Amino acid sequence: MPRPLHRGVSGIRVSGNSNDFWDAEVKDKTEKGDSDRNHSSSQSFLSLRSPFRLFFQDNSPPKYGVTENGFTSDPFGGGTPRSRHRLTMLFLKLSLVVIVILALTGSFWWTISISTSSRGHIFRGYRRLQEQLVSDLWDIGELSLGPSRLKEIEFCSEEFENYIPCFNVSENVALGYSDGNEYDRLCGHGSRKSCLVLPPVNYKIPLRWPTGKEVIWVANVKITGQEVFSSGSLTKRMMMLEEDQISFRSASLMFDGVEDYSHQIAEMVGLRNESNFIQAGVRTILDIGCGYGSFGAHLFSKQLLTMCIANYESSGSQVQLTLERGLPAMIGSFNSKQLPYPSLSFDMLHCARCSVDWDKKDGIFLIEADRVLKPGGYFVWTSPLTNVHTFLRDKEKQKRWNFVRDFAENLCWELISQQDETVVWKKTNKKSCYSSRKPGSCPPICSKGQDVESPYYRPLQNCIGGTNSRRWVPIEERATWPFRSNLNKNELELYGLHSEELLVDSANYKTAVRNYWSLLSPLIFSDHPKRPGDEDPSPPYNMFRNVLDMNARYGGFNAALLEAGKSVWVMNVVPTTGPNYLPLVLDRGYIGVSHNWCEAFPTYPRTYDMVHADGLLSLEISQYRRCTMLDLFTEVDRLLRPEGWVIIHDKVPLIESARALTVQLKWDARVVEIESNSDERLLICQKPFFKRQATS
Repeated sequence: MPRPLHRGVSGIRVSGNSNDFWDAEVKDKTEKGDSDRNHSSSQSFLSLRSPFRLFFQDNSPPKYGVTENGFTSDPFGGGTPRSRHRLTMLFLKLSLVVIVILALTGSFWWTISISTSSRGHIFRGYRRLQEQLVSDLWDIGELSLGPSRLKEIEFCSEEFENYIPCFNVSENVALGYSDGNEYDRLCGHGSRKSCLVLPPVNYKIPLRWPTGKEVIWVANVKITGQEVFSSGSLTKRMMMLEEDQISFRSASLMFDGVEDYSHQIAEMVGLRNESNFIQAGVRTILDIGCGYGSFGAHLFSKQLLTMCIANYESSGSQVQLTLERGLPAMIGSFNSKQLPYPSLSFDMLHCARCSVDWDKKDGIFLIEADRVLKPGGYFVWTSPLTNVHTFLRDKEKQKRWNFVRDFAENLCWELISQQDETVVWKKTNKKSCYSSRKPGSCPPICSKGQDVESPYYRPLQNCIGGTNSRRWVPIEERATWPFRSNLNKNELELYGLHSEELLVDSANYKTAVRNYWSLLSPLIFSDHPKRPGDEDPSPPYNMFRNVLDMNARYGGFNAALLEAGKSVWVMNVVPTTGPNYLPLVLDRGYIGVSHNWCEAFPTYPRTYDMVHADGLLSLEISQYRRCTMLDLFTEVDRLLRPEGWVIIHDKVPLIESARALTVQLKWDARVVEIESNSDERLLICQKPFFKRQATS
């Protein structure tokens, strides 16, 4: 069971020899155990063979010994006659049979007499005891492995500065992947490196928001000078401001016209300007092949939230540069797998020269775009292929355009406007449109078995999805932002929730955010009062920008941060091992994704300023895992920017285990008690800024 905590914010002290600690815990078991038992184990925090063996197995010899004829000796005396011995044994056997029969009979009548609600109560109680036992064994197993487990993890070599597990193009090509599939995510055995990723030699802490939206440090991203000056498309244009900076000018009409472009799209939809997108029901936008995020950067000031997705790129990455600007982005591909978003997730999809060939593979990419688009949502496509003057001179381009136009019509998309190279479609509001198509029209409607609401990198489906969802609500009928985030009683019933549950969740996170900031502000401005050449803002202004919530539940942490006026965006991750409330998170007007935390998150190193994990460790230990707690924390270290913060809220034994592992990660860590709950703790960690030495 959990050991008494060493109270205080300085953390938990693991003192003494680990074997002594283990012996104290299981003294009765080990005194007569086999001499070859070993307390070492693999680094898997769920590989608790040694603890389970010590708790549940007893290989010691029989207590009373064995006689020459094989019978157990009598502990009360010896020398009784053979007949008396046989009579005694017979009596004992008969008594045992009677006891067993009575026990089984009583158990049977007790079982059939118990009510269903009582059984559920007992089962839940048993589950709680089981989870506590696993938690205790995990804690003991981690801490009993001795100093060898607390050895600091080595730093990765320079070639892994931008390392992303699961994305290895050269390896995928060697395995035979082609036709764009070599850029797909492939998480196989050995895809992780057991080392800590260091930043580049000249890495600098990103400029605070909103300055960092327009100016980033060249050394913080992997990009060549040629890639800077050759990025001539509408959403990629940028310039070198100085030797060590890249400047983006999305708001400058003289530079790249993103403001004009956004205004044009609004007019094509029938709005006065892009500020009216909110009134039209648009809040979240999926920007496919986003360039360097200029479209989303401009719309952010209009309260529109744009998620950038693009293929993995080893250099000049659209996703990496967008994230460095403090804008939402992740690696995502239409090549062969469905995106890790639920059906009916986004109000608008945008593709400006996004390098997706929508006419290829019998339109299956358009089917996936339709799946994630809400009813009444907009699909905006800007491409030379849509320019009338272009395809009139090129029959092949005209053929490709005709395919996309006709296929979109079969998807029940209405072409509402076409200007220059930009086309805008509107997805149907009514399911009846699909049944009114010509008989045999393709693609067909997905059956209920095919229409999975929240797929996780499932192969692309050649049928229209989302039509079986209870969430089929046109964007015009939803509350506009920010009222959308507070769903009413009837809306919550779609997700199996009561309004009281959401209210309690919201209240808890409002309190948590106030407490987090009261804890972090003194730490930041006492431990790091000022960086050279940098002025401190008034706390807590602009302390963080990119935030990762590893166990988002209903999106309450996101909601609390916005209500508190924090200038942040949150990647709400709903683990595949827990309840799936990702549709609720997205319908509230936030962004998020499904993810298995035994796999690497699809983003570049040094992405987030803060990582938040509330109850994640408890959730993970309730599953049969194929990864270790150390694997999980090493991945968090990869995602976290230097000087970034980690907040973990969980049960005491798990916080103790996590605190011990922070030594290996070289994090500064402090444990904080929670006055209202003695069974839980906070673990506040900061990742130090380690610099790689320049090689001459």
